[in-house]
Amino acid sequence: MRRALRNLGRVWEIARTLARHDALFPLAIMGAPGILAFAIRLSGPRRIAAVRDKRPGERLALALQALGPAFIKLGQALAVRSDLVGDEISADLSALQDRLPPFSGTAARDTVEAELDRPLAELFDSFDDEPVAAASIAQVHRAITADGTDVAVKVLRPGIEAAFERDLDLMRWLAELAERHRPDLRRLKPVEVVRTLADSVEIEMDLRFEAAAADELRANFADEERFRVPTVDWTRTARRVLTTGWVEGVRINDREALIEAGHDLAEIVANMANVLFLQVFRDGFFHADMHPGNLFVDADGAVVAVDFGIMGRLDKKTRQYLAEMLLGFLTGDYRRVAEIHVKAGYVPADQSVEAFAQAARSIAEPILGLPLNRISLARLLAQLFRITAKFNMETQPQLLLLQKTMLVAEGVGRQLYPEVNMWDLSRPLIEGWMVREMGPEGRIRDALGDVIRGIERLPALLADMEESFETMRRSGLKLHPDTVSAMTASRRAGAGRWTLWAAAALGIAVIAVLAG
Repeated sequence: MRRALRNLGRVWEIARTLARHDALFPLAIMGAPGILAFAIRLSGPRRIAAVRDKRPGERLALALQALGPAFIKLGQALAVRSDLVGDEISADLSALQDRLPPFSGTAARDTVEAELDRPLAELFDSFDDEPVAAASIAQVHRAITADGTDVAVKVLRPGIEAAFERDLDLMRWLAELAERHRPDLRRLKPVEVVRTLADSVEIEMDLRFEAAAADELRANFADEERFRVPTVDWTRTARRVLTTGWVEGVRINDREALIEAGHDLAEIVANMANVLFLQVFRDGFFHADMHPGNLFVDADGAVVAVDFGIMGRLDKKTRQYLAEMLLGFLTGDYRRVAEIHVKAGYVPADQSVEAFAQAARSIAEPILGLPLNRISLARLLAQLFRITAKFNMETQPQLLLLQKTMLVAEGVGRQLYPEVNMWDLSRPLIEGWMVREMGPEGRIRDALGDVIRGIERLPALLADMEESFETMRRSGLKLHPDTVSAMTASRRAGAGRWTLWAAAALGIAVIAVLAG
């Protein structure tokens, strides 16, 4: 009861904020009776003048910004859910920025000293009180270490954990109510959406996770000269503080500055397409917050990424599905697109492949028929997710995160060099990856990996068997002498026999792959 009363109070506060921004329409999406919105308007909140000529999505974005960090993150999550809010509102929310007024430099210094358990003077020769960027969860200060290294110090906002927990609990409560009272919304997994948001925020609020993500991405691109990730200073990093190398460069959306610096814009777009392909398909680990404020171009023309609080992962099965689906759309093979959805288990097998292929064609042809530089695969995916309700396809959170990344990357690419479509540049890369990973050579490699993993598990399996027999012996279970002798002989010959079995299994696997 206490939770319900607390959340109802916050709901009323949120509703009045939405009313002031003329953005009460989400109540209708959630199935609330129209009388509720009417009552809220009657309660007296005056509409602010700044929203008078705005579209609904723009008004909602402004309201979410006014509600604070958790709702800014919610808006960013909804930006990829056109199946929930529609294409226009989704596009307006995608521009939602989490820029907030900075907190004091004194508070930042106090946090650094408390987290690193050392006086600031021992950690840095200089530390700028004025932040260079202030977002919903943290802000960034420039500093110089004792050895003269220029660094960026990211510091969490004071009290941010408690503020997020209050509003995340509210979102969980509302999602549970929606699933309980609106069965038609269960397919969209509102509880899982909030859980995913909460998991993402929890990771963002432990900057050691962000440091680890930066390190992993940097290692993945150690041999790539055209993409860089700043080095993590682990000695000056803790749960609420992250220190990395300072990045010098031009923001990737500053077209005039890039031209003035002598950079080739077409080459930058091609490089972005290659980097995103490698992250998604080669590594299955991608930067999921690639807005222009997080991407720079250095003096050598390399793209440099910062802010690794939101990262996405795709397992190999999902990457294969994604590659086949995108190529199916790009080649107009809509039946193949439908078959892939059924094969991956995203669409139930009892659904009509022909009907799904027809639906895929209906959304793809208007988009793929556009001039090359206006084709948007992110928009294509968004519309695909919208029609899936008719085929009982469940929401795939990992693909929603990728769709958001694609949408932002497309926007940057189109702004830099409108004559080129970055997905057309990626197509040969995706086709080559499919040949390597899904052709005979890739299938043999996968089969070999399965066999090797099986061999690696054998010692533990044999040890477990031996322990089980010993337990039976201690419990008084009597074994026939011939059985004991056979078990002893089995252990002595085990290694050789398992090696033969492994070799035979490997041979069978290779033959099966080649025959297939």
